[in-house]
Amino acid sequence: MAAAAPPPPPSEAPILLPETTPPGDSLFTRIRLATAADVPHIHKLINQMAVFERLTHLCEATTESLSATLFPPSAPPPFTSFTVFMLELSSAPFPPAANDNPHFNPILKPVHLDLPIDDPERDGFRSNALGGDVLGNDVTIGGFVLFFPNYSTFLAKPGFYIEDIFVRECYRRKGLGKLLLSAVAAQAAKMGYGRVEWVVLDWNVNAIKFYEQMGAKILPEWRICRLSGEELHAFGGINL
Repeated sequence: MAAAAPPPPPSEAPILLPETTPPGDSLFTRIRLATAADVPHIHKLINQMAVFERLTHLCEATTESLSATLFPPSAPPPFTSFTVFMLELSSAPFPPAANDNPHFNPILKPVHLDLPIDDPERDGFRSNALGGDVLGNDVTIGGFVLFFPNYSTFLAKPGFYIEDIFVRECYRRKGLGKLLLSAVAAQAAKMGYGRVEWVVLDWNVNAIKFYEQMGAKILPEWRICRLSGEELHAFGGINL
């Protein structure tokens, strides 16, 4: 009796490896010039920044005072006085820039994330951008940067001084602060300016390391001198 034929070899089953990394997510960013419609959001961001910097006792700004000083009836052109860039975020790509602003065209850039971001304040920071964005209510304000011209006698060139740069807490450590700084630096270079300056609190070690990694030089030998409030008015009347 003949021996039974051996069973056929098993077919090769596909080998499924477990995912070692999350699928990821994309965040789309737009940096644009602020308008008067952004003042309520700017005010909320300033208050959040004051909390983070432990300086709420010094924060006196109101929406009315911000509107009057940042967007007066005869406001000078952007970059010649106080200028604000708004950082907008969306889960969908922004439409191409219209190129209809003679001073600045919005900067569009996608950012890859390991995981989606949970924004508990999304509803309170819906963008008020004009122009009827096709993205509608999906656009959220993530941060801002406020800067204005100064001058270096050593360089004999103007520059920009950044008064405030702030990214909301849930969007930090995603490279968004670097995008805002890069936008200011790019505008300074475009205008032939000599430098961009700002200050950082000495206890904010993470920010100091971040700025140094960007190539910024921290100048420990310089200290800010400030006259404000009653002292400003009192000294202003001396010897005059």
